Amino acid sequence: MANENESVVINLFEYKNKASLDEEHFEDLEMFLDSVWNKREKTAYYTEEENREEVQRFLQFFHRTNELKSNKYVGVIHFQNQTINLLPKIFYEDNEVNENKVFVINTHILWWLSYCRKLKFPNYLSGLNSEKADFFEVLIYLFSKYTKEILNSSVYQKYVEIENEINNVKGRINFNSYIKENLAKARHHKICCIYDSFEIDNDFNQCIKYVCKILLSATSDYKNKRSLNDILFLLDDVSDVTISADQCKRIKFNPLFSHFETVRDYCSLFLENSISFNYKNELKLFAFLLPMEYVFEDFIYGFIDREIEAVNPKGQVSGVYLDEDKTFSLKPDLILDLGFKKVIADTKYKLVYSNDLDPKCGVSQSDLYQMVSYAIRFSINEVKLFYPTNMADTLLGDFNIKIKDTLADGKEIEVSAHQLPVIDLNLIPEEIKSHQNFINSFEKLKNDLVKRLEAILFSHK
Repeated sequence: MANENESVVINLFEYKNKASLDEEHFEDLEMFLDSVWNKREKTAYYTEEENREEVQRFLQFFHRTNELKSNKYVGVIHFQNQTINLLPKIFYEDNEVNENKVFVINTHILWWLSYCRKLKFPNYLSGLNSEKADFFEVLIYLFSKYTKEILNSSVYQKYVEIENEINNVKGRINFNSYIKENLAKARHHKICCIYDSFEIDNDFNQCIKYVCKILLSATSDYKNKRSLNDILFLLDDVSDVTISADQCKRIKFNPLFSHFETVRDYCSLFLENSISFNYKNELKLFAFLLPMEYVFEDFIYGFIDREIEAVNPKGQVSGVYLDEDKTFSLKPDLILDLGFKKVIADTKYKLVYSNDLDPKCGVSQSDLYQMVSYAIRFSINEVKLFYPTNMADTLLGDFNIKIKDTLADGKEIEVSAHQLPVIDLNLIPEEIKSHQNFINSFEKLKNDLVKRLEAILFSHK
């Protein structure tokens, strides 16, 4: 068996290429991913059908040929001496993928995540100058570096309700305990009190400690191990408690401590999308996986919200139903308020193309049916479908259709599909590493995306 330092790297793109895995690890990996699937938290990342499914959906296993194929998730799986990178399909090309390309792809994913509403990234994000092609290790680096800096300046403390035996009355007396445990046992001088105490041992610090221990068992990077151990040293007096992603997300802060929200959101990201446990009592295994459909949707929402000043976006508007019995709910990805009009926008993480022989250009007919339903029920006659660009030269041309609602006196609904630039084809590792803040290397792509969105949304103003 290869030693730990001789890791085999496998790169798989969603639904695209296959890769061989040696027979020794093939069945073990499938069993491991089934365990990961069943241990994952049931969250909005997964569909209702997926939350009921017991067989994993991360990878496809071809038993006759011992080959693997990726499904819709991106991230990384660590299994024995194998590192399996699951990469977005929009970066797929028919050539070999090297470490530099993986680095650029992973940096793009981090840039997308930096706009996601549920994850507040630190505003500097330096330190990507070393060769860290593993997406998971990069995330750990960002989390541990930022968290250590925060805790070095001030460890979070808050009032926690304490029940303790003390000599003088403090807070309120727990009379039941005092009678049973003190008076009945001739210990009347000790008073059982319940009071609030300003404590370091609180749910937030317990969450950080729990996440750091998970990551410490999974990372192989020396700097990451050192930073995580430094955090654990600072939180030595904090209890070891298991925290769920849902508990983590419910932690709230006084506005004075809002800078801790970034740490909480990182913890939530790790807890929601990662599994680390002993498998067969001998192996430490890890998987960190994100569904790209959700990432793309959240990125576009966050980008419009932060970069397009004249637009007020609202996501996943609820309370509208297709039928009068309110059985089938309708939740478009975005409703964009432009001031002078409203537009329904739906993100579609799919590959579309320009083809004179196919007037549909890869736009799904079921997607159009869905959009028309949205337009009718929300009384908005302009619908935009947003697709990502990709590495292949398959740019979508103009795609516009008009639909007449004969039940509404021929009122027209206009549906148009557009590709959004979310990839910088010219970005190279040297360019990324030349910036202390790697997000600065995406300045051109950010400006291109702003211009494209403004042209789409305000072209008929």
